[in-house]
Amino acid sequence: MLRALVAGLVLVAGLALPMVAPQSAQAVPPGTYAYVANFNDDTVSVIDTATNAVVVTVPVGDAPWEVAVSPGGTRAYVTNRADATVSVINTATDTVVATIPVGLEPLGVAVSPDGTRAYVTNYGADTVSVINTNTNTVVATVPVGDAPIGVAVSPSGTRAYVTNSDADTVSVINVATNTVIATIPVGDFPFGVAVSPDSTRAYVTNSDADTVSVINVATNTVVATVPVGDAPQGVAVSRGGTRAYVVNADADTVSVIDTATNTVVATVPVGDAPREVAVSPDGTRAYVTNANADTVSVINTATNTVVATVSVGDLPFGVATGVVPRPAPALRLVKLTAGGPFTRGGQGTYTLTVTDTGDLPTDGSTVTVADTLPAGLTPVSFSGTGWTCTLTPLSCTRSDILAPGASYPPLTLTVQIARDTPRRVTNTATVTGGGAVGTSIATATTTIDRKQQHKPPHHDRPGHGKPGHGEPGHDRPNHSHRPGPR
Repeated sequence: MLRALVAGLVLVAGLALPMVAPQSAQAVPPGTYAYVANFNDDTVSVIDTATNAVVVTVPVGDAPWEVAVSPGGTRAYVTNRADATVSVINTATDTVVATIPVGLEPLGVAVSPDGTRAYVTNYGADTVSVINTNTNTVVATVPVGDAPIGVAVSPSGTRAYVTNSDADTVSVINVATNTVIATIPVGDFPFGVAVSPDSTRAYVTNSDADTVSVINVATNTVVATVPVGDAPQGVAVSRGGTRAYVVNADADTVSVIDTATNTVVATVPVGDAPREVAVSPDGTRAYVTNANADTVSVINTATNTVVATVSVGDLPFGVATGVVPRPAPALRLVKLTAGGPFTRGGQGTYTLTVTDTGDLPTDGSTVTVADTLPAGLTPVSFSGTGWTCTLTPLSCTRSDILAPGASYPPLTLTVQIARDTPRRVTNTATVTGGGAVGTSIATATTTIDRKQQHKPPHHDRPGHGKPGHGEPGHDRPNHSHRPGPR
């Protein structure tokens, strides 16, 4: 049945269906939320896990399949199967802030631990799209196996694991090079994949085999095969790594696997045709989408019982959880080398620009840019419109409000370069304050040129004054050395 579901939806992707325009939704307060992709509604239901109630419904693209939340909780990424896009939701405002074209029939999505990349499986293209989350653009396309569905990034951030449903394999991607470095045979029609918190094991649901393959990621081999329920699909590992939760789509149950023994220790009845599962950030709850019931079952992971059932949209598939932080400004510092080459004994120039990349303006408190020069460089001047700067310490401050997406006037830092400065130097600057959380750091590594030697005057050149110098024909070429026949 599950294979038929996936194959049957391929026809939908071929239709000329209209895209859903981004619409505004109400903002939610900071807290923990579950995000549910409703395939037939073209929406995402946002569940407040404190009340187990839907607080916002966000319009997204056509036929949303899966959803992943960034580690910082500020963005949710939704694959839209029918229009081959990914919707990017700002979780503070619950609005779509970007729509990214990817490959044919995107299904699975996972975000890297550092939040800089999102990986999307393209079921109809046999590829994985790699999205730069800063620019919301695809920066790489990785060929994988036949009909990829699930994807998971290891918590170590070094590998991505992709289930190839029609190839009965898992592709292992080196995320540093965006290349497949291993292909692991697993069971029949692999669907979901999850990686343990310590990055030592990957768990793969084999839908047509009613099993879970346990992969040793160090050797890229299957070390155990665990029988579960009928048509397993979604899988998630507990925060402590002691349990794996497997959704059995045709059995209407969730199998709970003890990862120490690789045995099923509990079977939890849920709703009709469950599809995916996500564990809450604190590990106390598991959220299961029931596609035919249009609900989400909330499981107490301590007792392995359903403690709530939440009504959502039509045909819910994907689910993810995340902690939405309190909206705040986010100051980002960009430092570039300008003013031509850096030469020993001369001067060089840096430009520094502060941008608010957050969701709120700065709060009027002091914004401080501090610079730490490397050995061999000493400050000459540091200035910028509206900034108050000092050379000791080397810093600039201001407190006027900076709107989201806006930048302060750039700072210009001029430095004197010593004659014994190392060949390469790295300058480091930071920006703090303004209500932003944390510190933004920027670096600039510069190659130092040697002092250019001026050409000596003509009369000081070697050879001047030699016999014949200055006589007619002195500068004529030596015809005896012409190339070719004479």
